[in-house]
Amino acid sequence: MHAQQPGWIRPAIEYGPVVLFFVSYKIWGLMPATAILVVASVLAVAVGFLLSHRLAWAPIVTTVIVVVFGGLTLIFKDETFVKMKPTIVEGLFAVTLWTGLLLKRPLLQHLMGQGLKLDQAGWRKLEFRFALFCAAMAMLNEIIWRTQSTDVWVDFKLGLIVLTVLFMATQLPLIRNHM
Repeated sequence: MHAQQPGWIRPAIEYGPVVLFFVSYKIWGLMPATAILVVASVLAVAVGFLLSHRLAWAPIVTTVIVVVFGGLTLIFKDETFVKMKPTIVEGLFAVTLWTGLLLKRPLLQHLMGQGLKLDQAGWRKLEFRFALFCAAMAMLNEIIWRTQSTDVWVDFKLGLIVLTVLFMATQLPLIRNHM
């Protein structure tokens, strides 16, 4: 049996490193902020494991990509790598969710199933919408980092948290209809 984690753990693990990246960037610039992002991501997953005694796959995948692309950014002193990271993470999640739908194995249900009880049609719709959202975020990240300044991209990266919360809020009617 898994230990029950406090409600703040998951958001802290998922969004804490991004907030630290944002604050660090404003104070010290991109390279120090990238180093802080890498360390904070690893620590967030470690703390999550210590508190819940399990590792969720999404933060692990994200952290591995942060370590690889953040490391490449620091080694080569090239901001392109860290700017590509959100595209890769969001794109990977979109493809993974769509693959689950094609194989008739909803992965979102596996991730959220204990806390959310939906019928199968609801899970399929929610998973499809999350896949579309992730794909849109990947494309939006590509547009922003390729056409805007690093300052704008960093602000956008923090804004992704707000967009994610807004997206989830728009899914409440679907969730209510399929409970």
